[in-house]
Amino acid sequence: MKLFTTDRWMLVRFAAFSFVMVWSSAACFGQPPKNPLDGMRAFRYLEQLCALGPRPSGSAAMQKQQELLREHFEKLGGKVTMQKFRAANPLGGERVPMANMIVEWHPDRKERILLCAHYDTRPLPDRDPNPVQQRFGKFIGANDGGSGTALLMELAHLMPKLEGPVGVDFLLVDGEELVYEEKRDPYLLGSTWFAEQYIRQPPEHKYRWGVVLDMVGDESLQLYQERNSVTWRDTRPLVKEIWATAARLGVDEFIPRARYEVKDDHLPLRNTAKIPTCDIIDFDYPAWHTTMDTPQRCSPTSLAKVGWVVYEWLKGQQAEGAKPQAAGGG
Repeated sequence: MKLFTTDRWMLVRFAAFSFVMVWSSAACFGQPPKNPLDGMRAFRYLEQLCALGPRPSGSAAMQKQQELLREHFEKLGGKVTMQKFRAANPLGGERVPMANMIVEWHPDRKERILLCAHYDTRPLPDRDPNPVQQRFGKFIGANDGGSGTALLMELAHLMPKLEGPVGVDFLLVDGEELVYEEKRDPYLLGSTWFAEQYIRQPPEHKYRWGVVLDMVGDESLQLYQERNSVTWRDTRPLVKEIWATAARLGVDEFIPRARYEVKDDHLPLRNTAKIPTCDIIDFDYPAWHTTMDTPQRCSPTSLAKVGWVVYEWLKGQQAEGAKPQAAGGG
């Protein structure tokens, strides 16, 4: 009788152990959570922006884009502020009116994360293989200017329900590339202005991290780590977290190796504003600065995948909200 009782107990323990092992295996090796972003909707936003035509700083199309975006973000519950300034016209004449758009989600939260994209397009397709197009062609900027903006439009659907202590701001910067002559005209006008104002007139909140989204819609997406972002001591943990999130989700387009050093909006945000900021950019894009940068070169799947990684990373940051903030600069 005693032997039977022991055997039965061992069988019960084995059954319980087997259940735990099966449950643990399912948790560890099961499918990742479903992507909550709508890639087709994000792509339609991209097409809507491109239908406005070229959107260089100070243009009528840029003004129409600003109106479209304000209506979109406010309808979804964002608080929209326009940060207006003027910049020198590279062609001479009157200064160019510009405006960064800041969209606040949960503005009561004092610790925040900044997601940035530029929404201006280059004045001309100066790298087009056709010399005539370089001077007179239209640059639509579907991937370069449109994709980051469209992705923020899609992420806006998820922001109101983002629970936790950390708020999120979208920063759409103007004048990222009001450039006619590469060696003469300055880049990054909008992000530089934002960074300078952040230092001169510090807000009540503080940014824990910043992430720049640039050229994230390529149908052949390859997101290597930008060299500055992964080299700086203060931004290296940020890069590792985002690429680790992609690995966890099985988004293989995030490649955990450095490849390019890019002059982009993360430079003034990090170096001037002291906001630890990384750059997510697919710089291997054959249509870059050509008339071929159209929606046909972009993909709903790419937009959805990048947005998913960023959103899951944002969710993870909510659990980190009570921890000490990362040190800026350095």
